[in-house]
Amino acid sequence: MTLGKVAITGGHGFLGWHTACRLRALHATDPVRLGRDDFADLDVLATRLADVDAIIHIAGVNRAENDALVEGGNIELAQTLASALATIGKPMDVVFANSVQADLDNAYGRGKAGAAAIVGGAVRAVGGHFADLLLPNLFGEHGRPGYNSFVATFVHEVVAGRTPTVSGDREIPLLHAQDAAEVLISSLGTDVRKVVDAEPVRVGEVLSLLQEFHRLYAERGEIPDISTSMRRNLFNTYRAAAFPDMWPVSPQVHGDNRGDLYETVRAHGGTGMAFMSTTLPGQKRGEHYHLHKVERFFVVKGEAEIELRRLLHDNVVTFRLSGDKPSFVDMPALWVHNIRNVGDTELVTMFWSDQLLDHANPDQFPEAIAQEAIA
Repeated sequence: MTLGKVAITGGHGFLGWHTACRLRALHATDPVRLGRDDFADLDVLATRLADVDAIIHIAGVNRAENDALVEGGNIELAQTLASALATIGKPMDVVFANSVQADLDNAYGRGKAGAAAIVGGAVRAVGGHFADLLLPNLFGEHGRPGYNSFVATFVHEVVAGRTPTVSGDREIPLLHAQDAAEVLISSLGTDVRKVVDAEPVRVGEVLSLLQEFHRLYAERGEIPDISTSMRRNLFNTYRAAAFPDMWPVSPQVHGDNRGDLYETVRAHGGTGMAFMSTTLPGQKRGEHYHLHKVERFFVVKGEAEIELRRLLHDNVVTFRLSGDKPSFVDMPALWVHNIRNVGDTELVTMFWSDQLLDHANPDQFPEAIAQEAIA
């Protein structure tokens, strides 16, 4: 799929960030990411949109002090975007990240339905295509607890060692943010209104899985069963919330007259690949990121520095590891990472990932840690 220049409203929020990451990884494009400041001034918004070919409209109001602000906030954002489209006056393809609640009579649903009508009318008036996608409950890495989804709230509580309360356990359709981003991107240039499919999962089951992950991963160092997409996506969501506070981890060392023995990776009911490498002083490996792969770096011998940067962010997290105290760090999905030999001797590192290397689809995208500041 060939894309022109794409803008994302709400581009710095949860789904906006996931969508921008996917555009970079799979379409080699960095979108124009629009935030609150851009919508505060119609002229500024029109200027930033003037040379784009398509817009993914994600910006919205999920929660506010009262229902009127929720409903009115979504309408106001739509009106501002519609005015900008009219000002620009050229055909523009727009995909709207709507909600399944748009068919319900509540403040959020009315606001999203009204926004769809306003933006859709403005797009058709300038001769563009409009896709209205009704998204279910979304979850994924770096969601805000108490705001984006109950999954984000559960993850936050479980990582902190607390047990959230499940009230009214029921089945809820869940969709990972990367899957939502894929649907948004693939719908560019189409005229459609549809409900996006999701996997029904009970609220209590989500909590049980997160508690299972915490027990196996944080308390015992085991990689849990991630044999299904839902398990893997929930596990990556959990790992994002646990990072970087739980790292590095130093396993127990068992020594005798033969030397030292320590367990690096134990896959709990899963499959994976472990491997070793040697790195000469001053040399570096990595400089890439993954969309889904679960990966662990274990320093066995030598002195290493591991750097990680969340994709589309500037701040770098750095860990110093030494073979004198064997330790490991797991690479979160959607974080650029590398490992460098900072010692005077050979560095010996063991690596593990949850999937065998597929040369046709390696889930590995080159990117340097060092970069210019992101606007």
